[in-house]
Amino acid sequence: MAGKMEGRAETPPKASRGMSLAQNAIAFAVAALIAAGVGGASGFQTAHPGASVVKAQGGGVAKTGDGAKVPPMVEMGSMDLAPVVTNLASPADVWVRLEATMLFEGKTLPHGEALAGEIAGDILAYLRTETLAQIQGVAGLEHLRQDLNDRASIRSEGKVRALIIRSLVVQ
Repeated sequence: MAGKMEGRAETPPKASRGMSLAQNAIAFAVAALIAAGVGGASGFQTAHPGASVVKAQGGGVAKTGDGAKVPPMVEMGSMDLAPVVTNLASPADVWVRLEATMLFEGKTLPHGEALAGEIAGDILAYLRTETLAQIQGVAGLEHLRQDLNDRASIRSEGKVRALIIRSLVVQ
């Protein structure tokens, strides 16, 4: 057996050199073209039709290139409400501090300071009826925000468009 092995010349296995520089460049170019094609296709699918072409028309109404009407931009004003501090209905030893801002159309709101005080009073009365379980978590915060928006809109007879909760501290 040893004699048979001695007669053969051992050849080292060929080393795998991988891809050449030209092959790497071609693979990179193909990947770049595929990525550009996919990005362009998704951009065309998600783009708003005629969003880049807006023509101003008389009367403050704008039309896009395809004739669709775009509502005019409305200037919004804001007013900070006084911080509301109260305890909750249950547990009674839990206190809440809420800071909010009301948004309305136009630069000023007639009798804005009085309206802000009334809305802050409504928030105070509402928070005194809430329990800790009702305002906990994302769903609780969303329900609180919706309820306060509804109360502010009703109190202002639709003049207040939104009530933004800036901070809510429960202690």
